[in-house]
Amino acid sequence: MEFQDVVRRRRMVRRFTDEPVPPQAVDRMLRNAVRAPNAGFTQGWAFVVLDTPDGVARFWSATSPRAVVGAGDGGGGAAGGAGGARENRWLAGMRTAPVVVVVLTSRDAYLRRYAEDDKARAAAQAAGEGDAPWDVPYWHVDAGMASLLMLQTAVDEGLGACFFGVPPGQVEVLREAFEVPAEFLVTGVVAVGHAADPAPREGAGGPGTGAAPSGGSPTRRPRRALADVVHRGGW
Repeated sequence: MEFQDVVRRRRMVRRFTDEPVPPQAVDRMLRNAVRAPNAGFTQGWAFVVLDTPDGVARFWSATSPRAVVGAGDGGGGAAGGAGGARENRWLAGMRTAPVVVVVLTSRDAYLRRYAEDDKARAAAQAAGEGDAPWDVPYWHVDAGMASLLMLQTAVDEGLGACFFGVPPGQVEVLREAFEVPAEFLVTGVVAVGHAADPAPREGAGGPGTGAAPSGGSPTRRPRRALADVVHRGGW
């Protein structure tokens, strides 16, 4: 697929078919992910790949509020937020993904890297006071870049994918369930599968069904014009 087509077609897919994902497609996503730019070539990321029904089920059990898992009439979803039908629809759709990749990153790896001799200037900064020696947490930035490459590769493979976060209250449960070392932080999760038609959006009109499929965020919230976000030569 042409690169511009990959960029244009990428969207967050929140519902998947039951068609299996070829293992070689997941491997290609991961090979591309580790080609992402990263500060100091630290490569402080790690990926937990869950591509079996049992592994995926364990992920949702660990990250979903117990009310949703047990009853389905309240609580929230892995996107965060309090209870309600919207969260339940999101969770029901996302749980259809046959592959889940948990994206991790290590702040300590960056501190170690920038304490090395070839990073002396940054090492002095890292030795400063406080818990955040950098104004920007590049460990998460770099893991986000790796995640975007996975999303784009999924499109190029004819698949759908979605990046989302783990609710803060479920992070430790996730860590324990999959024995994630304490050094690693959870940046987010990439769900992968063959895209299904989106679920009807509540209140949307449609012939015969009373609802129409949601076309994604751009159908409900206009994309900002380039002229509104680009400032050439200064603000």
